[in-house]
Amino acid sequence: MSTSTPWVLRDYAFLGDGERGAVLSPRGEVVWLCAPRWDSDPVFSALVGGPGEYVVCPEDGWHVWGGYYEDGTLVRLNRWVTAETVIECREALAVPSTPDRLVLLRRIRAVRGDARVRVLLRPCPGFGRHTVDLRRADEVWYGSGGGLHLRWTGAAKADHAPGGGLRVHIAVREGDHHDLVLEIATRERGTDPAEPDAERRWRATERWWRERVPGCADLPAGRDARHAYAVLNGLTSSGGGMAAAATTSLPERADTGRNYDYRYAWVRDQAYAGMAVAAHGPHPLLDSAVSFTTARVLEHGGDLRPTYTVSGGPVPEQRRLPLPGYPGGSDRVGNRAAGQFQLDTFGEALQLFAAAARHDRLDGDARRAVAVAVAAVEDNWLRPDAGVWELEPRWWTHSRLSVVAGLRALAAELPGSPARRWSELADGVLAETRRRCLRPDGAWARAEDDRGPDAALLIPLHRGCVPRADPSVARTHRLIERELSEQGYVYRFRHHEEPLGAAEGAFLLCGFMMSAATRLLGDRVAACRWFERTRAACGPPGLFAEEYDVAQRQLRGNLPQAFVHAALLESAVLLSRG
Repeated sequence: MSTSTPWVLRDYAFLGDGERGAVLSPRGEVVWLCAPRWDSDPVFSALVGGPGEYVVCPEDGWHVWGGYYEDGTLVRLNRWVTAETVIECREALAVPSTPDRLVLLRRIRAVRGDARVRVLLRPCPGFGRHTVDLRRADEVWYGSGGGLHLRWTGAAKADHAPGGGLRVHIAVREGDHHDLVLEIATRERGTDPAEPDAERRWRATERWWRERVPGCADLPAGRDARHAYAVLNGLTSSGGGMAAAATTSLPERADTGRNYDYRYAWVRDQAYAGMAVAAHGPHPLLDSAVSFTTARVLEHGGDLRPTYTVSGGPVPEQRRLPLPGYPGGSDRVGNRAAGQFQLDTFGEALQLFAAAARHDRLDGDARRAVAVAVAAVEDNWLRPDAGVWELEPRWWTHSRLSVVAGLRALAAELPGSPARRWSELADGVLAETRRRCLRPDGAWARAEDDRGPDAALLIPLHRGCVPRADPSVARTHRLIERELSEQGYVYRFRHHEEPLGAAEGAFLLCGFMMSAATRLLGDRVAACRWFERTRAACGPPGLFAEEYDVAQRQLRGNLPQAFVHAALLESAVLLSRG
């Protein structure tokens, strides 16, 4: 088993290359890495109590840690200060990357004094079901197991460690550095035939990030906005699919069974990311979102699933794993949401297509997908669905208003005879939703059979499902602020009579959407307050999970949660406008 002990989630960092991601602890332990893809079994699974880890840390146990991301990248600089030395380890998954091969770069640097670090590599594919036979040839270590092939350079003097894997102690003189390069591929010849040139890979990685992440000097919290872009890029595969998060089974609440696998691509989340990017400009992530969504809509039509693997395949059935799990949680893979009908998925897809049309980024396939999605709405909008929160089938208000917002946005961006039909359909859906779901006080209820508020309603309301001057907008906003917010944070909905914060954490997507909705109602000062309060709900690496425990100031759920970073970006763009 792993020698690592868990940290609170806010202290973990994330490395991503689009095809997979690594989770890194302050001790320099890679405690989570799936290979070759996001939804593959992990090679290192210490994060959830499984075997496998890759450690680079000072020999001197008396040290404090720190670190930061290089601006606009997922290149992480871990930093340790001991009694006599300052040591850094620069970390990245090399890019550009391919689905069948990953390269993990680690550069140890002695900043002050001579550094001595200990290194442990213990690969355990398949949650430890497979062993890796490691052998050395010409100062390079090779290994294979579980259908994967490894090559490790920079550790020629390593020897076999008790319990498996390799260990080595590395000394670095002040001012010098030492490179470690770990490659994992699905084919034995998938590793580069030549010995890897670490310097060349570092330069290519730096160049890739410069090209992929735009400047955000025009936005409030510009560095955080650039970091959000970097996280979204790190989660988005070359085929366009974006993982909702890098991890599985991190609990939203201790010992409640709410542990989910988010290593898949939700069409809704993909649309949120694409729309956030479109609000800032026609950057490549917009095209990725449109391409992935278009392919899924054309393939499945009215049977569109809420979630797929990042390569567009089916998500496996949910199952438990015989591991201890992250404290307070239990291990599981797969996701039951894949079999649900979620009407709002079509609405978000239509909104994404409209955002792309605004930048003239809709090709012929995407326009055909628009027609297919509209037809699916016509056939299904009266049908109960699981909704944005993936609950039991009901007549959820958010789902209908999301469809209305998508139809109206399309009609505005693609005028013509189909646009008139889209507008008429939007009018019909809105009229019936008003009849069923508008409260006597003029605010929108959560569902036809639930008069309570739902913070998800902020999203379609600020995206134009009804005119901004419609009284229901301000009344719903006030209701959510009064009933679902505390201490500047926003919660999704009330769980029966439980106080806010007792059943679950503040929902960070809703906090940023509250900022956006408040800005569109004309109160920029209040919008900034919501934005800054929600922006504070991260740890030292600047990553956001799905939820935030306000009382304990802790992250809850899987990490990093893509749609929260997308919402930060979108809110920042809206705040930047006059």
